[in-house]
Amino acid sequence: MSSQPQVASFVVRCAGFSDAGQQSPIWRITVSHVQGEEEITVTCFEEVCKFMKEKLSG
Repeated sequence: MSSQPQVASFVVRCAGFSDAGQQSPIWRITVSHVQGEEEITVTCFEEVCKFMKEKLSG
């Protein structure tokens, strides 16, 4: 018996904004879960990974 593979798709958009007093950009990262039609916006990649892990686990 073969089972269907579970598919999860994500779209990640990154935009860096520079402030006059900052050396490195501030990131605005939007990640969308395609199948669940959910989207979040965060400022660090760790939050992106956390969101994706939650969607893959549930």
